[in-house]
Amino acid sequence: MSDTLSSTKTRAALRVSARVSGEMLVVLVMAAAAVWLLGRMWSVVWPLIVALLLTTLTWPVTRHLRRRGWPPALAASMVTVVFLLVAAGVAALIAVPVASQSGELADGVVEGIQRLREWASGPPLNIGDDQITGAFDSATSRIQDSIGSMVTTVVTGVSTVVNGVVTAVLAVFLMFFMLKDGPRFLPWLARQLPGRLAADVPAVAARGWATLGEFVRSQAYVGLLDAVLIGLGLWIVGVPLVLPLAVLTFVSAFVPIVGALFAGFVAVLIALVSNGLTDALIVLAVIVVVQQLEGNVFQPMIQSRGLGLHAAVVLLAVTLGGSLAGIVGSLLAVPVAALIAVVWNYLREQLAEPAQDPEVQASPAGSSA
Repeated sequence: MSDTLSSTKTRAALRVSARVSGEMLVVLVMAAAAVWLLGRMWSVVWPLIVALLLTTLTWPVTRHLRRRGWPPALAASMVTVVFLLVAAGVAALIAVPVASQSGELADGVVEGIQRLREWASGPPLNIGDDQITGAFDSATSRIQDSIGSMVTTVVTGVSTVVNGVVTAVLAVFLMFFMLKDGPRFLPWLARQLPGRLAADVPAVAARGWATLGEFVRSQAYVGLLDAVLIGLGLWIVGVPLVLPLAVLTFVSAFVPIVGALFAGFVAVLIALVSNGLTDALIVLAVIVVVQQLEGNVFQPMIQSRGLGLHAAVVLLAVTLGGSLAGIVGSLLAVPVAALIAVVWNYLREQLAEPAQDPEVQASPAGSSA
């Protein structure tokens, strides 16, 4: 005979489910409101995020100078100036060799286009000059018809560049102030919060700061590994501008997906116009192999060790962030996931039952005996 359900237990289970569902709904609404507020304040939040990432990268040097007796303002100023000089040096390391060989690269592009036309005119395509000319005429007419949308695209691109410059300048200023006054922030925050929040929020903030530092260092390790492997492959193949391409690969590693595609496209293009189609295909194969190793092996392993996240969590976080917010989402997905893990682990520590000594647990039984 089968057991019958208890109406009392069923109603109790439904009440508990309804209460938990209502609480979860309130949490989701608050999270959605916080995300909406961040979106409305993104013009301020994004420079702040960039400044935080730059500060985690430059803080160890600043801390060393302050421990040596440097005043906070002088140490922050020195580190900021050195950072700007290094950034300018990296840009010059990429731009100067490219500018010095721009004539050869331009000639190579023209020669590459001519080779492409000769290859297209032969078997198996057998495309004649009349067809190529017609294709150019058709492309020209389409460009003329869409000149309005092109102007709009150019204006949008210029606006994006201007916004990027403003963001970079604001982020540098914020980085200076964080390097100068950062250690005062947590004590100040503790004085502003009431009750237990005065201890909990600074503790979580300190752990989050350490997590951001691990993220920036892991990205630097991954970028350095990519730059060394791809630069070695370019040097073996004999592609010019190996050092600028390696530096570009390292810098682009901090921008997931698009950065790797851009650096790879530049390397393949230079190999094509300077060495020919065969070497360009070899370079493309090298870049694809290295990028696959980075995305599926190196980056998950390094970030999972440094951030305390499983490799699968890192992969899923990057995928979800890219699908929700594009490039910025891919860039911020891993640190956001790590910060969520920091908050969750802290909550578990605070809500966990204190472990009891086995001797204490056994003492009542012993005393009753």
